[in-house]
Amino acid sequence: MTDFVLVAGAWLGSSAWEEVVPRLRAAGHGAHAVTLSGLGERRGEPAGRQTHVQDVVGEVERRDLRDVVLVGHSYAGIPVGQAAERIGDRLTRVVFVDSEVPTDGASFADGWWEGRAAMEAALAENDGFWAPLTAADYADAGQGLTDEQIGRIVAGSTPHPGASLTDPAVLARPLGELPATYVKCLLDGPEPNPTVAALLASEPWRLVEMDTGHWPMFSRPHELAELLLRAADGS
Repeated sequence: MTDFVLVAGAWLGSSAWEEVVPRLRAAGHGAHAVTLSGLGERRGEPAGRQTHVQDVVGEVERRDLRDVVLVGHSYAGIPVGQAAERIGDRLTRVVFVDSEVPTDGASFADGWWEGRAAMEAALAENDGFWAPLTAADYADAGQGLTDEQIGRIVAGSTPHPGASLTDPAVLARPLGELPATYVKCLLDGPEPNPTVAALLASEPWRLVEMDTGHWPMFSRPHELAELLLRAADGS
């Protein structure tokens, strides 16, 4: 039995996986959706340097999970990628779902498409938090989401603690050494970013494409679940 540990991206908590978890469990596996500190039902909890990495490691250790597939979506690829090397031989595979990946000494804000200064300005304008997208933002983004799915995302979103976005990653070894699958959601761009493209040249890494947008746990949850099951088998 594989134990999947699922972590959604910025603004979202464990409820983002509510249509994925039952399918994984129906296939006979464990599925544990994590809400990171300061988000969702944990809003108000402090989230400083490395807090979100420890949230993921702590979930694995607290439940004494083995044969673990860590799944990180979007922002969560950064803490999940760091946690993957810290759980040792408990790890079977890490799956990055249209996500950022950690670079030693760099933060999510450092890789932000508008630049770190723009991210820091956005945080300063919102009392140190990153404000969630609005329903109109999602509707205009062309990410294959229905109005109902957008409503669920918005309802489940909370402001994201800024310290986790500016916290530099800490890696003890090259990320390319980890067994990994990268899921590229094509409506969010046809190619992985250059950092991911370089990692995909590593032997343990695989690329899988989904013809959907950046939030596949909402837009294509059953397809995503099947992809995760295949990734756990190394395919």
